[in-house]
Amino acid sequence: MSAPLELPTIVSRAFDVSRRAGYVSFCRNETGRLLATLAATRTGTLAEFGTGCGVGTAWLRSGVRPGAMILSAELDPRLAGAAQEIFVEDPQVEVLAADWSTLRDKGPFSLLFLDSGSPAEVAVDAVADLVEPGGIVVLDDFVPCAGWPPVSDGRVDSLREDWLSDERFASVEVMVATDAAAIIATRR
Repeated sequence: MSAPLELPTIVSRAFDVSRRAGYVSFCRNETGRLLATLAATRTGTLAEFGTGCGVGTAWLRSGVRPGAMILSAELDPRLAGAAQEIFVEDPQVEVLAADWSTLRDKGPFSLLFLDSGSPAEVAVDAVADLVEPGGIVVLDDFVPCAGWPPVSDGRVDSLREDWLSDERFASVEVMVATDAAAIIATRR
């Protein structure tokens, strides 16, 4: 996949903070570029559940329009503090040291970025009402699957199946790299 080698300044800063914190589980650059592109189409409030040290948030910030707001929640206070360091002077980004459920009252969101790691928390029924009509949900960290139903580790991937077949959303799985896929779902 082709993309410029240079990273947006805010993303480089987030990578530096992640390295200093010893945190290596973060948004891939391919997914980040997708987030920046989608963020550039949004107004209102964007959100991320599970900030880590802020790399995904930085990618969103690199594309977000003036006047839009990004809210991100990280349960681990040490990681949240590291991410807050990146955006301390940025009025368009707020990182909360809290469980993502604290953001429920701050929606609906025009874009919602979720990690696919915890199926119950990111199930379509758990988050559908948090997205405004026309809003976009992005779930990352999937291994590409060419068949239907989608299979992962020898089992039907019910999280992916539910997102790709829920009638409240127009959804598609996209490969962001040869070994990584994301689901993009737009609320009808």
